[in-house]
Amino acid sequence: MSANLILHGYWRSSAAYRVRIALNLKGLAYDQINHDLRTGAQHAAEYRAIAPHRLVPALIGEGHAFIQSPAILEWLEDRHPRPALLPTDINARAIVRSMVAIVACDTHPLNNLRVLDKLRGTFGADADTIARWIAGWITEGFSALEQLVRRHGEGFSFGAAPTLADCTLVPQLYSAERFGVDLSPYAALVAVGEAARALPAFIAAHPDRQPDADRP
Repeated sequence: MSANLILHGYWRSSAAYRVRIALNLKGLAYDQINHDLRTGAQHAAEYRAIAPHRLVPALIGEGHAFIQSPAILEWLEDRHPRPALLPTDINARAIVRSMVAIVACDTHPLNNLRVLDKLRGTFGADADTIARWIAGWITEGFSALEQLVRRHGEGFSFGAAPTLADCTLVPQLYSAERFGVDLSPYAALVAVGEAARALPAFIAAHPDRQPDADRP
């Protein structure tokens, strides 16, 4: 039987990876429609009708198309509150949301494919410049996040169970590893990543396990 939710994504998209983790943690079934960002599939008219910003992910549910991963994560939390991925305390919720924003607003957008393509195509950045650009922004974000996790984490980014903060951290760790960023200064983040990636929900969401992933 087909799932009620449809996730439009791309296997290596950090933003889509976040949503897969949250869907899995909440035990929600979903179908996937994938768009190869390398070939510009996200610009097709059919997808633009769903997601006018021409980015992934988009989540189709209850007759609506939801875009932007932070908004999708919040919708999932509101619509399917168990298991909770935000604390009950209003102050704690704000702290988790700030952790999400460090990745989703300050770090990842500066390193996504369209920004890197612009650096290469418009400004002539070479591979070494691109690598330093990526590492610089990830380092900036991780330096702040490391302090917050040390302050509030008890095995996960906030407290002793996964939250939306872990849904965003783990994909960013994947990107950091992919681009060879030195993670030795971020022991707390690495430890959280190891704990999270041992859970079935995170394992199933990994890019390499997606149906559109590159195969050897």
